[in-house]
Amino acid sequence: MESRARQRCLELAAIRNGESVLEVAVGTGILFEKILHRNPDGRNEGIDLTPEMLARARERAMKSGISGYKLNTGDAYQLQYADNTFDIVLNNYMFDLIPEQDFPVILGEFSRVLRHDGRLVLANMTKGQRWFDTIWGWLYRLRPSLLGGCRGVELESYVADAGFKKIQREYISQLFFPTEVIRGIKP
Repeated sequence: MESRARQRCLELAAIRNGESVLEVAVGTGILFEKILHRNPDGRNEGIDLTPEMLARARERAMKSGISGYKLNTGDAYQLQYADNTFDIVLNNYMFDLIPEQDFPVILGEFSRVLRHDGRLVLANMTKGQRWFDTIWGWLYRLRPSLLGGCRGVELESYVADAGFKKIQREYISQLFFPTEVIRGIKP
């Protein structure tokens, strides 16, 4: 349900080999492995809250045959990186799990660690635009646990409020699962 959105994230990130890339909430490392293949000579870092997810991401990264990466526990609310460190920050399917009032804090952290002209690329479950894409929202209202607590969010205005420019939002539906992919540039 998420493969097309992840692929679009990579396209919008436009990773050039040799850049500094951070993925926040790497999960099992599905996207991180693809980042490694696009940036084998660059700085590739990923964080996640859970050691179990990081263990799975490490397995996947090791299988890639690329060694230039770091995977560590970390918290999106307080990134343990210096200001202006990364060219790209990617984040997939996290904002749809966290309280809306926390969006500005996390986006502020993403902006802080990005360099001037750095690229932010996000993918999240969003609100369905067509009647058949609204099934997921209906399921969430009925029983949030059926979706692991994920609900549709719309981040474009939050990304703008965080100071990002040249914002691009795309809507992707795969198996009726609605995803928004957002790209913004740090001025």
